[in-house]
Amino acid sequence: MALGSLANISVNTDAGNGAMRMPKLQYRFRVTLVSFGTGDTTAELIKQVVDVTRPNLSFENMEVHTYNSKSHLAGKHTWQPLTLTLREDASNNVQRMVGQQLQKQFDFQNQSSAATGQDYKFQTVIEILDGGNGADGANVLETWECYGCFIVSANYNTLNYAESAPVTVTLEMQYDNAVQI
Repeated sequence: MALGSLANISVNTDAGNGAMRMPKLQYRFRVTLVSFGTGDTTAELIKQVVDVTRPNLSFENMEVHTYNSKSHLAGKHTWQPLTLTLREDASNNVQRMVGQQLQKQFDFQNQSSAATGQDYKFQTVIEILDGGNGADGANVLETWECYGCFIVSANYNTLNYAESAPVTVTLEMQYDNAVQI
């Protein structure tokens, strides 16, 4: 295919036919957890991320009745939980850090909970990257910052003699608010 014809592989618009843009790729991302566990560096945890869901938002439908008809307005919003899958490492770093966070949320030994949410909540940052590496580094194309996160459920998944896959831990995390940058 001639290089000049690449400009024709796109959808024609009122502004003319331009070249198709490079899409964001699902496998170029980074997840950072801030104040997770004991607050030690989460660098080891970042390296073990397998997948994550991006924030999803829904609004309640508020129906307003009037004389002959009805109208619809956006009501209160709800952020759907994030799902984060982590690959367990042989040094047990993932398991240890998840356990520390769960212990912050609830002291299982003494059967006591944290006094306030700020005692255990953390921040989750999801960044979509451009694929750069080395001296240039990666450029961030999109960032989601999720505030007031806590673990709703921790699934330590299964072990299986017939599988060659790594051991994983799947976390479901709820958050209070998210900002897209």
